[in-house]
Amino acid sequence: MSVSGQKTPSQRAKASAVVHLSVAERVQRGKVARAQVPRDSHAEFEAASTRPDPISLLEEQAVSRVAELVPIRYGRMLVSPFAFYRGAALIMASDLATTPRSGLTVQVCGDAHMSNFGVFASAERSLVFDVNDFDETLPGPWEWDVKRLAGSLVVAGRDRGFSAKERTDAVVAAVEGYRSEMQTLAGMRDLDVWYRRLDADQVLKDLGAQATKTVTKRTDKVLAKARTQDSMAAFNKLCQQVDGGPRIVSDPPLISRLEDLLPGDDAEDLFERIHELLRIYRRSLQSDRRQLLEQFKVVDMARKVVGVGSVGTRAWIVLLEGRDATDPLFLQAKEAQASVLERFVGKSTYASCGERVVAGQHLMQATSDIFLGWVRSDGVDGVRRDFYVRQLKDWKGSVDPDRMIPDSTVAYARVCGWTLARAHARSGDRIAIAAYLGTSPAFDRAIASFAESYAEQNQRDYEALQRAVADGRVTAETGL
Repeated sequence: MSVSGQKTPSQRAKASAVVHLSVAERVQRGKVARAQVPRDSHAEFEAASTRPDPISLLEEQAVSRVAELVPIRYGRMLVSPFAFYRGAALIMASDLATTPRSGLTVQVCGDAHMSNFGVFASAERSLVFDVNDFDETLPGPWEWDVKRLAGSLVVAGRDRGFSAKERTDAVVAAVEGYRSEMQTLAGMRDLDVWYRRLDADQVLKDLGAQATKTVTKRTDKVLAKARTQDSMAAFNKLCQQVDGGPRIVSDPPLISRLEDLLPGDDAEDLFERIHELLRIYRRSLQSDRRQLLEQFKVVDMARKVVGVGSVGTRAWIVLLEGRDATDPLFLQAKEAQASVLERFVGKSTYASCGERVVAGQHLMQATSDIFLGWVRSDGVDGVRRDFYVRQLKDWKGSVDPDRMIPDSTVAYARVCGWTLARAHARSGDRIAIAAYLGTSPAFDRAIASFAESYAEQNQRDYEALQRAVADGRVTAETGL
C-alpha cells in the first residue's frame, strides 16, 4: 500500500486479475457445487409464504409504462396461460429467487421462454437459430434460464392439450439437449466454443432420423417464411405512398404516427430530433456499420406496440431509405428498462440499460444484428430513457405455439436446449456446469418435475389476473 493509503497500479492490476483455474480445478468446482446443492433439489416448486401478489408486481411495472397501452398488455396476457407466462418474467424471477442455485453464474437471457428462440439472418446471410430477446439479460444463475424454458414448454403444452407424458418428454428433451451440449462444449477449446453456432439448415440436417416427416415439413416452412421477413416485407406491410413518398400507415393504438401522439409543431420538432439521436446511436456501432448507416436517410417514424411482456414500454419504428424507394431499412428502437432480475442478483454494471441489453446480446448470441446499438434520449416529457436499436425484421422466424404438436415440440425443445447451453458457455464456466450436471438424467428429471409444479402456479396467477380484470382492479383491452 502506498503512503497515501491508495493502491498502486500494480496492486490494482493484481486485484482485478482474472483467476485461471485448471480443468481439474473447474471440474472439482462443479462437483463441490453438486454436493452442496444436489441436482434433485431443483425438482419442486412451492410458493413462499411471503410470495408477493403477482398482480401487484404487474401493476408495479405499469408505473413506468405508457398508461394508455398497459390495458393492451393485460389483454394480451389474458389470451391464454402461455400468453400470461410470456408477460410474467418479473413474477417468475421473484419465484426463482427462492429456489436452490448452484452458485455458478453466466450471462443469462432472463426471459428464455420457448418463444424467445428463433431464426434470423447472420451478417453472412445464412439463417441461424439462437436466443433472440435480451430485454432482461444480466449475469445470474444459469439454472434460471433452464427453468424458464422448461416451464414455458409445460405451460404451452397444457394449452395445446398435451398429455403429462408428452409435456415431460419435451422438457426432458430440452434439458438433455442443454446437458449434452454443455458436456460437448466442456471438452472444446475456448475459441471453438466462441465460434460455435447453430446454422438453421444444419440443425435440420443433424436432427435427421430424430425428426418425423411432419416435423421436417413444418420446419422447412418456418425457414422458408423467415427468409421473406425483411425490411422490404415490413415496408410492403406497414407503408403506403403519400404525396409521392412512402409513409408508415397509422393504426392506433398499435401503430401511431407522430401526429397521432403530438400537436403539429411538437411532432415536427421530434422528427427533427431523430436525426440527432441517430447520430448518437451510430456511435455505438462498429465503424464499418456506421459508414453503412450513413448512406440511409430518415423518411418516417411511428410508435409500435410489440410483444406481450414489453407492451407499454416505448418502442419506435424508423423508416430509412437507401439508394431509392426500393431500398428501405426499418429500424426498431425499443425502450430498455432495468432488468427484472436486478432486485434479486444485483444491479447491472452498465449505466445505460440499452447498453446492458446490447452487451448481453453480443455475449450470448453467436452472431447479432449488424445494426444492434443503443442510445439514451430525453423524451418530450423531459424524462431520460434508454433504448436499444436493431433491424425490425431480418429473416426473422419462430415457432407458433398455437400450432405445436408433440413430435415437433420435442425436436424444437432439444434445439432450444442446445442453443441455451452454447449461449451460457460463452460467459460462464462450462466445465464446472458440465461437472455439476454430470452424465445421468438426474437433473433432467428434476427440472421436468419443477416445470409441472410451476405450470400450476402460473395457472393460479393467470386466474388471479382474470379476477383482477373482472373486479375492475385492472383494465384489459382484448383483441389488440
